Amino acid sequence: MSSRVETVIDAARANGRGVLVGYLPAGFPDAETSIEALIALSESGVDIIELGVPYSDPVMDGVVIQRATNAALEGGFRLAHLFDIIRGVTAKVNTPILVMTYWNPVVQYGVDRFARDLKEAGGVGLITPDLIPDEAAEWLAVSEAHGLDRVFLAAPSSTDERLVSTINNSRGFVYAVSTMGITGARADVDVAARSLVNRLTGLGATHVCVGVGISNADHVRSVTGYASGAIVGSHLVSALTSDGPAGVARATSELAEGLSAVQD
Repeated sequence: MSSRVETVIDAARANGRGVLVGYLPAGFPDAETSIEALIALSESGVDIIELGVPYSDPVMDGVVIQRATNAALEGGFRLAHLFDIIRGVTAKVNTPILVMTYWNPVVQYGVDRFARDLKEAGGVGLITPDLIPDEAAEWLAVSEAHGLDRVFLAAPSSTDERLVSTINNSRGFVYAVSTMGITGARADVDVAARSLVNRLTGLGATHVCVGVGISNADHVRSVTGYASGAIVGSHLVSALTSDGPAGVARATSELAEGLSAVQD
């Protein structure tokens, strides 16, 4: 089954570069501005959009993202609004949208219903940070039925056995978490990232993107020298918080300058 995300990564690779994956939370600071900001991501250099579902108990998110998602929830965001936001973006741009969500909201909504509504709105799959393949039988079946990508996370602490399971069950890419702990921009991307990507590729992964701690063009350039792509979240959320969609456009353009490096 074809994956739009893999197609985008492969096309970038054929042009001698990696991809930029940009994260923003749905509904922040409001639905209309959220759509504008996501379109700005696409038009300013992001290859793949990671759209976060605001959640009341974000075990992985750093302070910047927590504040934004809390604001979205306090502003009245509900899960059903997610699909309206996706439709608003996909009506204007063709950039693939992966939804990043903790698993409980999907279960509460109904896994098959969520998948159907996501597909209908134009989304291409899910990133599930708290769901491991061993516990994902229902999602594996439903995503297969609806032709949706499924991105699982790999951490430096993962055993080779767990990494193989992650590789075999992911479609789109494997999300390599470059540092242990929560997300957030850091001065230096953890050297653990390169080691983890090397392990993943050595075990057969062909599409690996690195996230957590990437905040400038140099980070993007470094990461896309050994991985399929770089994932940026907190830095873009900060830009949206400070300067709205125009700030997102500027920050994205600056990050995209790091995509010029030719991959091995």
